[in-house]
Amino acid sequence: MKKKILVTGGSGYKGIILIKSLLKNGYKVINIDKNIFGNYFFKHKNLENYKLDIQDIAKINLKNVHSCIHLASIANDPMTDLNPSLSWETSALGTYILMEYLIKNKVKKIIYASSGSVYGIKKEKKVTEKLSLKPISTYNKVKMVTERIILSYKDKINAIIVRPATVCGYSPRMRLDVSVNMLTFQALKNKKITVFGGKQKRPNIHIDDIIGVYLFFVKNNSIKHGVFNAGFENLSILDIAKNISKRIDSKLVVKKNVSDNRSYNLDSSKLLKLGFKPKKNIYLAISELRELYKKKILKDKPNFHSIKWLKKKLKTL
Repeated sequence: MKKKILVTGGSGYKGIILIKSLLKNGYKVINIDKNIFGNYFFKHKNLENYKLDIQDIAKINLKNVHSCIHLASIANDPMTDLNPSLSWETSALGTYILMEYLIKNKVKKIIYASSGSVYGIKKEKKVTEKLSLKPISTYNKVKMVTERIILSYKDKINAIIVRPATVCGYSPRMRLDVSVNMLTFQALKNKKITVFGGKQKRPNIHIDDIIGVYLFFVKNNSIKHGVFNAGFENLSILDIAKNISKRIDSKLVVKKNVSDNRSYNLDSSKLLKLGFKPKKNIYLAISELRELYKKKILKDKPNFHSIKWLKKKLKTL
């Protein structure tokens, strides 16, 4: 009999794809999500959905849950800056409450979706898991503190921390505020791509590959505790834009004024040595988005523009 998995934030950009993959692989799934960005619950005989704040996790019966994949958070710097307290409450406080309840229910494993940005700005060519964390934004600090909360329980639960690169590719709960998706959609909709600076290097990972990473850790019970980078393409924003322009007829405009000059590379050798193999890349993500736009599956919806949407929703929360 397949294991039961708890997913927090399962109605988000990555969460929807993750839950569908878990179900396809025969797992039973419990999904909790506040549905801030819309109701993406769907029905399946092996899926339970709960519209719930993570701080209210004790309202759910976790009997026979084997693992938790913890995605719930306020994503990225701009959204966190809209309401830093909400981010701390969701991630830090919410995770403490979650961990206590997981331990109480004898859940064996937690897989946490942190961020590759927790390292801050590094001069090293290869940013490995051995380097110190020097977060430079509230979002990065929240992620770092949440990691430490989880790892403080590793004597009671198998704690796996995944530090993903920026995710790209299609999801029903699309995000048009992350670099590859945003620039690709600019080209598709406006026939024009605007890049500020462009020399900044950012690591990327296809959405299907980061889902593959989470499934890899769910399936592999021989891995006991650890922190793992997950990003396989370190490209400059300008290189990404040029690649998009090659695949989608569009004008590329480069402006010198730069508001975000961070550059960082992720080295994921540790994960690769365990046997994980990425199957996709950003070029495929760009092509997939182009084809989905042609088929009118990828559309411009207000809740896909996460920062504007959250700013509006915060007035009602």
